[in-house]
Amino acid sequence: MSSEERGNLPFEPAKKARKKSSPSKSAPVAAKKDREQEPSKTQASGSVPEIVSQRMIRRVAFFSGLPTALGMLTFIISYVVVIQHWFKLPNIAVLLVSLGFFGLGVLGLSYGVLSASWDEEIAGSTLGWNEFTMNLGRMRSAWRSKQS
Repeated sequence: MSSEERGNLPFEPAKKARKKSSPSKSAPVAAKKDREQEPSKTQASGSVPEIVSQRMIRRVAFFSGLPTALGMLTFIISYVVVIQHWFKLPNIAVLLVSLGFFGLGVLGLSYGVLSASWDEEIAGSTLGWNEFTMNLGRMRSAWRSKQS
């Protein structure tokens, strides 16, 4: 049974979170000792698995790194064009093209994370559009459940 069939992923928080009871003023030291002695189960279950994390990093590096590199390359190419007098290049054109590439780089950060398969067993597709729509739907439902 895959985690898709179960409805939530291994690192997703539980659907209904219990309200935390605040410890009394006299018990902070005892509570701290308890936390130090036993490993936190929520930390282990709430963390992203290593394989999913690496998948996200690769996608972010591509979808954000490539446009950002092109944004920096815009300055170098425009410098060469101006120095070699190939044609007149307005400053605003350089600004808008580089700004567009840097904007794509920022969008690539989000797309890189959301387009990665969050299931450890499934690698996902090359561009990740199906994973993106699925993960965006998961985020929307999580936001809606937090609001209500």
